[in-house]
Amino acid sequence: MNALTLPDIAAQASRQALPLDWVGMCGIALPILIDDQRLTATADAGVSLDDGSARGIHMSRLYLALEMLEQQPLTPALLRNVLQRFLDSHEDLSKNAYLRIHTDLLLKRPALVSPLTGWKAYPVSIEARVENQMFHVELKIDVAYSSTCPCSAALARQLIQQQFLQDFGNTPLRHEDVLTWLGSANGIVATPHSQRSSAQLHVHLQGDHLALVELINDAEAALGTAVQTAVKRADEQAFALANGQNLMFCEDAARRLNLALKRSDAVKAFHLKVIHAESLHAHDAVAESRWTRHSV
Repeated sequence: MNALTLPDIAAQASRQALPLDWVGMCGIALPILIDDQRLTATADAGVSLDDGSARGIHMSRLYLALEMLEQQPLTPALLRNVLQRFLDSHEDLSKNAYLRIHTDLLLKRPALVSPLTGWKAYPVSIEARVENQMFHVELKIDVAYSSTCPCSAALARQLIQQQFLQDFGNTPLRHEDVLTWLGSANGIVATPHSQRSSAQLHVHLQGDHLALVELINDAEAALGTAVQTAVKRADEQAFALANGQNLMFCEDAARRLNLALKRSDAVKAFHLKVIHAESLHAHDAVAESRWTRHSV
């Protein structure tokens, strides 16, 4: 009995000769290594189909090339090697290759005062591509933080002043009475509003280092009020103090992040967007900033 050769439909000629910009797969499950962490990720892998007469690409070859990501730490060099394998396995078919990896980077964060620690997840996307023989790597990182409105804080202080005048306007002041008043409901008759906020960082990298942890640390240091994990009351009080001493509009947050990212040697260019999900309004406050490093 003669063995039959398995058909290769992708090698057939297309009925309609037309090149395609991107052909591949989305949502491929795979493990990756970042900073000694094995993380669960999904990948979108594809190539251009420049030979318009070809019926299709060999998607299994892209899938098998992703095995390189399982055992080696993720670096720009490794991403470039994977993309090159995409192209080598599609010689004469494709000129450009693309890879997007989506994961949650887990970082253990200490509490502000107490010895507690907890894990925080940072949504991360890593995009690598070879286009026109040029290699590019981009990062998308989401950083959550708290922001207290400066205008709301000023209005709250004024109401507290008015309450103080109402309670003590015609009364001789005694230290213990004022101290008791400050600890009462009248002493904090109004509070400024704070909101859960988000910084979306889209960074074009240079060099052979992903710099994920460094960029997250720089962003949180610039903002000053990153959301917390495990806390005791002392940590919650320290967080309230940090918010009160770190008032910022979305414009302030965008400017702080702009300066922080410019200082990083790993950053070639960036587009950042901050969103303050307001507790006062039904809409959000947003600010954006872009920057590109120019060669000297």
